[in-house]
Amino acid sequence: MSKIVNEVQAANSDYVANFGDKGDLPLPPGRQFAILTCMDARLDPAKYAGLAEGDAHVIRNAGGRASDDAIRSLVISYKLLGTKEWFVIHHTDCGMQLFDNEIMGNLLSGSLKTASADATGWHDSNAGGGTHDGKYINWLPFKDNAKSVVEDVQRIRNNSMVPKDIPIYGYIYNCKTGQLEEVSEATEAGKAS
Repeated sequence: MSKIVNEVQAANSDYVANFGDKGDLPLPPGRQFAILTCMDARLDPAKYAGLAEGDAHVIRNAGGRASDDAIRSLVISYKLLGTKEWFVIHHTDCGMQLFDNEIMGNLLSGSLKTASADATGWHDSNAGGGTHDGKYINWLPFKDNAKSVVEDVQRIRNNSMVPKDIPIYGYIYNCKTGQLEEVSEATEAGKAS
């Protein structure tokens, strides 16, 4: 086994030893809200939003984007599990701002190995063969962080499966300070009616 597997298993053993009555938590989130945010390892929604197990749904993907799958999860969160408010939280210094669909497609065409970046851009080893399948995916990159939050809130708000009475708030997490900074245009677009 790898060192990482051993570390995860040891951490889980410690967690199990102190699990207590968490097995009795109900299925619906106790605070009745959901967060859509980025998978970036620097973000800890439990800490920046003051969550404990059982409090809220946290949906994570690259960029915290309102993809079809993210909207699917939000709709399940509301329809089956009773959430009443949603947050879209992007963050500063996001890796999704460092490429576009063409770059990603080209990198995957070169190889399936991890790419590298320097001051001149992204580079691929071109070792081991690649695939052209990446050229047919919208990777949902963005250049303007606040604009992407607004776009995602609007995409969720305008989805026919999303009830108009659910408020959707837009924020950017500042990776240097830990502060959630509201994107007022997004929150306005997500206002319940």
